[in-house]
Amino acid sequence: MNREHYKYKHHQQVKRERLIMEPKGSVMSPDDTPMPRRSLGSDSGLHYGSFVNSLASLTPKAGEKPAVSPRHAYIGVAVLCYINLLNYMERYTIAGVLSTLQTFFDINDSTAGSLQTVFICSFLLLAPLFGYLGDRYNRKYIMIGGLSVWLVTSVGSSFVTKSYFWLLVLLRALVGIGEASYSTLAPTIIGDLFIGGKRSIMVCVFYIFIPVGSGLGYITGAGCATLTGDWRWGLRITPLLGVVGLILLVFLCPNPPRGAAETQGEGVTGQSSYLEDVMYLLRNKSYVLSSLGVTALAFLTGALAFWMPTFLSRAQVAQGLLSPCTKEPCDPTASLIFGAVTVVTGIVGGGLGTGLSRWFRDKVSNADPLICAAGMLGSVPCLFITIFVASASIPATYVFIFLGELLLSLNWAVLADILLYVVVPTRRATAEALQITFGHLLGDAGSPYLLGVISDAIGDSKPATHHWSFHSLKYSLLVCPFVGILGGLFFLITSLYITEDRKAVQRSLGGNHHNGKNIVQTNQ
Repeated sequence: MNREHYKYKHHQQVKRERLIMEPKGSVMSPDDTPMPRRSLGSDSGLHYGSFVNSLASLTPKAGEKPAVSPRHAYIGVAVLCYINLLNYMERYTIAGVLSTLQTFFDINDSTAGSLQTVFICSFLLLAPLFGYLGDRYNRKYIMIGGLSVWLVTSVGSSFVTKSYFWLLVLLRALVGIGEASYSTLAPTIIGDLFIGGKRSIMVCVFYIFIPVGSGLGYITGAGCATLTGDWRWGLRITPLLGVVGLILLVFLCPNPPRGAAETQGEGVTGQSSYLEDVMYLLRNKSYVLSSLGVTALAFLTGALAFWMPTFLSRAQVAQGLLSPCTKEPCDPTASLIFGAVTVVTGIVGGGLGTGLSRWFRDKVSNADPLICAAGMLGSVPCLFITIFVASASIPATYVFIFLGELLLSLNWAVLADILLYVVVPTRRATAEALQITFGHLLGDAGSPYLLGVISDAIGDSKPATHHWSFHSLKYSLLVCPFVGILGGLFFLITSLYITEDRKAVQRSLGGNHHNGKNIVQTNQ
């Protein structure tokens, strides 16, 4: 009788354990007591990202409430998207009035390119610091401080007089402080509010505002300069809107526990040094290779975003369709049209990229980097045609700009999603920061300046004419398609490793792969 009783009790215990191990909203036995919040500390003797305690400690439990309500989470994402829009508007208002600035300050192409380079350099140098702080301290407070600095320095740059160009350069560098704090930490907050399909959609919406904000930056800068007759007003609109964003950030944006989405609101904590964080990321092949692809994408988009409106204006001058700009404000048509194209391709491309990712992810496990590779490699012929057809047909040039930007826009949201699912929650801010730093350092930090230097060097080889000014910039832009090919190759190599790296993160968060399910997919 005792033996039969023992077998019955053992059978019931095994049954309870199986229920606990189920990753999809399993129901625990009433006799089971709640498990305490767990840590992803590096002192456990296990590989980083593994829990010291049992798998069941991170399994969803019946009746558990999320750390942040769904309504609050959606409002928080809306606030973050609004500020992201303003960030990229501010970044490209300078490009929208670049021809006017060159006339006002009497500067050449390489000096004009330095405005974007110093901004990106401060941005990338500070990103690792904010990544380190973001993995350890309150992310919301850090973003509030950074955004405040951004507002002050941004509006200050609009009051610089003609003899103080160096001050404009300095203030543009300080604007990078605010963007470094926000761009590093905002995606990690979204990653801690949603998982699975919802996360992909929210990340897509957030990253759609990169091209939308960039396009509106051209339109705002050029439009305000034309309406007021003063380029400075183009730099004052976004700081005014930014005050509203700061207030919304303070009162409406949540700061969820790290890893809250994957752990049903409990969150995870890390006990590791910065060096351990970096070494973990360097061993993550998908992270490293996708970051190299991001670098190529940043180089390409940074150069095109900064120089394309000026290139189009010079093309019209070379064809005799537009008079040369000799006094401010210059004709804003190229900036306005290019801005509108950027907005439309950003929305359509971002949504299309996320849609393709969700459609193929369950069918092809490495679909995301393949989509990115297709976008990069597909844009290359469009860029070549854009560069050479500009001297013959402006309408045809805009068609191929549209196609090229559409293909490039497939990547932004997909790349952000890749980082969130191949890196453990307690190291995502550091991962974002290092990707930003490396991507901008070798990407768009130097590409506007590099193309400006190449353009000036080619231009100096012959007597200066408006026609030769156009061709010198055209030849410098030929660097971009070759960088696009390189980026596509990096994404193709990423596709070889991403499946295993994603599974490693899912295992560390308690995914049960025995039955083919995992935590990251539970809320799709």
